[in-house]
Parts: sequence; C-alpha cells; structure tokens
Amino acid sequence: MTEGTTSAVDAGQTVQSAEPAESADTLVARLEQEGEIAADYLEGLLDIADLDGDIDMDVEGDRALVSIVGDGDDRTLQRLVGQDGEVLEALQELTRLAVHRETGERSRLMLDVAGFRARKRSELAELGAEAAEQAKRSGEPVKLRPMTPFERKVVHDAVAAAGLRSESEGEEPQRCVVVLAG
Repeated sequence: MTEGTTSAVDAGQTVQSAEPAESADTLVARLEQEGEIAADYLEGLLDIADLDGDIDMDVEGDRALVSIVGDGDDRTLQRLVGQDGEVLEALQELTRLAVHRETGERSRLMLDVAGFRARKRSELAELGAEAAEQAKRSGEPVKLRPMTPFERKVVHDAVAAAGLRSESEGEEPQRCVVVLAG
C-alpha cells in the first residue's frame, strides 16, 4: 500500500496507512520468516502433546500459511481442531502471538490442521455461491448464519466472484454475512 492510501476492511470500514509500500521480495521474506517462527513454535507444541505431524509452510498473497499434516491417519490431529475448529482458532491465535513476540509485528498467519480449513473453505465457497444465486433469483437479500472472520471472508470472496455484493452485520460472535441482491 502506498503512503496515504486506504484499504477496504470487513463491512466497509477503512484503515489509513502512512507506511511506505513493502517490496514484493521483502514481503515474501517477512512472511517466510513468520512461517519459520510459527513452525518452530508448533513443533514444540506437538512434542509437548506427544502428537505426530509434519509442518508445511507456504505464502499466499499477503499471509503466511502453515499447516500441520498427519501421516494419513489425521484422527490424532483432530484434537488440535476441536469442535467446529474452536481449538484450531485458539491455536492460530497462540501461534500469531508467538510470531509477534519474535518479530514485534502483528501477524495474519493462517493455520490449518489436517486439512480442516481447506475443506471448510471449499464448503463456504459453495455456500456463498448458492446464497448469491438465491439472492439473484429472489431479488431479496440473503442473511447467512453467524460466522467467524475467516468464514465470512471466504463467503464474501465467493459472492464477489458471483458478481454480487455482500456485507457483514452484527456483533461478534453473532456477526453474519448478508448477500445483497443486485
């Protein structure tokens, strides 16, 4: 982002940034460093919990992606996902804090365990596309169930890909996506 520009945030809010733009190479290097710090932290947690898992790291867009994958039998890693991803969300926040402690910078790192987020992303993209189609057919806004910020982002992206607008409304933890008809 260049000096004095704004970026769109969930539900149309804007944030001013006076920081100069970061070069692509610098951004990738910073995100790779975040991934390495996160991987070290997560390997320590896996050792403490006596769980087997490999750590995969990647960079997608403007965030580091870190995944804990099993050896084909991911049932043991399901404890790190929890019911509806609650443990995964907490683990992601702890990992972001570990990165922040090392770098002094806020991290937007995304953590996945045993493919949970990848499966969830696919389901949510389908839900967003279906809601967009329903809004187009009916001409009425379609309000979806309350979702986490991650879930809302995926749905907003799917709605935009279908050519419609959406917005978030409500307060956490009851914040939900409303798909607007044309």
